Amino acid sequence: DVCSSDLKDVPMELAPGLTLGVIMERADPADMFLSHTYPNLAALPPGAVVGTSSLRRKAQILALRPDARVNFLRGNVETRLRKLAEAEYDAIIMAAAGLNRLGLSAPHAVRLNEQDFLPAVGQGALGIEFRKDRQDLRELLRFLEHPPTRLCVEAERGLLAGLNGDCRTPLAGYAVLQSPGALRLSGLVASCDGSEIISRSLTGQITNPRALGLELARRLKDAGADRLMETAKI
Repeated sequence: DVCSSDLKDVPMELAPGLTLGVIMERADPADMFLSHTYPNLAALPPGAVVGTSSLRRKAQILALRPDARVNFLRGNVETRLRKLAEAEYDAIIMAAAGLNRLGLSAPHAVRLNEQDFLPAVGQGALGIEFRKDRQDLRELLRFLEHPPTRLCVEAERGLLAGLNGDCRTPLAGYAVLQSPGALRLSGLVASCDGSEIISRSLTGQITNPRALGLELARRLKDAGADRLMETAKI
């Protein structure tokens, strides 16, 4: 009845009868630059090979370094770090939360500021999904709930739903709480080669975070996000 997962992998609409009953406190939402040779993204030589499994990351890497070669990177965290150590890649980009949870890193590890390198929707947050009728589980797991994280994640998932996005499209969304009672949501849609990026931010009250996400999605669409997402699908 119960499963937990990184919220960036949870479908934007849950199956009938299920609910995202618990959202725990978010870990570091940022991405991490990792390399055995180069201290940061700017230090990579022309034509350097950067590994990632994410179209979102690929687009943002190429927007910053259009001369780089971005190759897809498969496997679990340990496998990806091994491939980096074996020089299959000059650098790789991974979620900071996963690395921190496992206590893993590389000789050069640089956190990419989430305001400049926008994370995936729900990145760093863990959720527990169960049947809506399992009130016993809701009560049992209530102590794990982190309301500030839920507000942010609900706004991000509203953005994702409004864009009808999935893992095959290079899009990003990240929300932060601002005092008093305000939520700031940033969203991004890009072409796969990073040559075109549409980004917008919106601040609203915390009373309806999903509506904030849907409104930001509408504004991104008005700016041409649908066109980019259609051409970016693989």
